Amino acid sequence: MPVKPVPDGYESATPYLVVRGCAAAIDFYIRAFGAREIMRLTLPDGTIGHAELRIDKAPIMLADEVPDMGYLGPQSLGGSPVAIVLYVDDVDARCAQAEREGATLLKPIVDEFFGDRSGTLTDPFGHIWTLSTRIENLTPEQMQQRFDQALRRAEDGS
Repeated sequence: MPVKPVPDGYESATPYLVVRGCAAAIDFYIRAFGAREIMRLTLPDGTIGHAELRIDKAPIMLADEVPDMGYLGPQSLGGSPVAIVLYVDDVDARCAQAEREGATLLKPIVDEFFGDRSGTLTDPFGHIWTLSTRIENLTPEQMQQRFDQALRRAEDGS
């Protein structure tokens, strides 16, 4: 059988998370987000050199920090400049589950102008997750109109 240059299930960009405490992070993602562990490569000292999860259809790769190579997680860096967006069937249930498992709600779940119901969490390892459920199909033009209206309301203080 010929080798596929792009493996099945990896047709889009895949986040690769560097984590202090990768094994604990894998356990958290399984409990909080319903992730499935696909594989892990463990180094002799017990740290994880590479692991792969799936959250629904979304692949996530992760590994323990390797400070000597400059691979540091959000806890070592003092935060993360990157957020992961994950579409789920029930944002309220998934966020509640993640909070029960130790995530912190950064932005409450609300119905957004762009047609999603969304909330943002930080996981115990410093990664930021925006969980969303699509509640309304909008065209880009409709989203722009609503965005403009929201900006006007913010400027007016209403």
